[in-house]
Amino acid sequence: MHVPPSIDMISLLGPGDENLRVLERELAADIHVRGQQITLTGTSADVTHADEVLVELVAIIRTGQGVTAETVERVVAMHGTEAVSASEILTQDIVSSRGRTVRPKTLNQKRYVDAIDRHTIVFGIGPAGTGKTYLAMAKAVQALQQKQVSRIILTRPAIEAGEKLGFLPGTLTDKIDPYLRPLYDALHDMIDADSVPKLLTSGVVEVAPLAYMRGRTLNDAFIILDEAQNTSPEQMKMFLTRLGFGSKIVVTGDVTQVDLPGGTRSGLKLVQGILDGLDDIAFCQLTSRDVVRHKLVGRIVAAYDQYDSAQDARKGHRK
Repeated sequence: MHVPPSIDMISLLGPGDENLRVLERELAADIHVRGQQITLTGTSADVTHADEVLVELVAIIRTGQGVTAETVERVVAMHGTEAVSASEILTQDIVSSRGRTVRPKTLNQKRYVDAIDRHTIVFGIGPAGTGKTYLAMAKAVQALQQKQVSRIILTRPAIEAGEKLGFLPGTLTDKIDPYLRPLYDALHDMIDADSVPKLLTSGVVEVAPLAYMRGRTLNDAFIILDEAQNTSPEQMKMFLTRLGFGSKIVVTGDVTQVDLPGGTRSGLKLVQGILDGLDDIAFCQLTSRDVVRHKLVGRIVAAYDQYDSAQDARKGHRK
């Protein structure tokens, strides 16, 4: 394989050949590099696989996007298993800020982002670290920048995961703020830090507990409900019926991490059975394969899934 002269080999192979070492570890073919020439040896299938991975990496570099060791691992993992090319997934820009660009990193994340473009209400359901809230936030900022909506509304149920709300110090606002902090953090990643207070003060961006949504009709807004597994069925119905003209709703949550008091049903668990099949509503499932945090997070999620499946099997056997 001859790499075009326009492609910097350091961009492809990585500083100190870091990317090359990942390729040598992940691919079965032997890789030899001399100048712009890459020679691949091995079985026909292994050489073809390696060649196609390298072509994908070159395509990513052509877009101006850097290639890291993590990018190489994702391209190798996705190659041949997805309907869409890895380069197409990894170069889909959503929003940029301070030199950083938010993009989907897996096929399911791309499907999720595309569903948000095509539908009025989208449910993103999956474990921690799969980018459900972060990508929804990026689409909200993009919609605001492109003047598709005039405001962003971010909300969460104020449900404790262990600590009691009343035990926290400060006023009601101080008590609620920790529950909304992840939304503020994502917002600061995507909007210039100096602009955030102005947007919050003017009401262009509103961050509030779910209880504050009751009785409102939300027009011309991009609305995100985070941690939706901690809503009751009644709260979920209340929230979804806040939808006004020119608005879009994204609901995110992880049905395996419900913090509701014992006996209370999760609105997120029930809603798919109620709304599935309705036009202009999409349900997107993300899995441990879509975790984009530290590699170990994906393994932890997969281990818990395996444990839960084994427990369910034991219960079924006893019955």
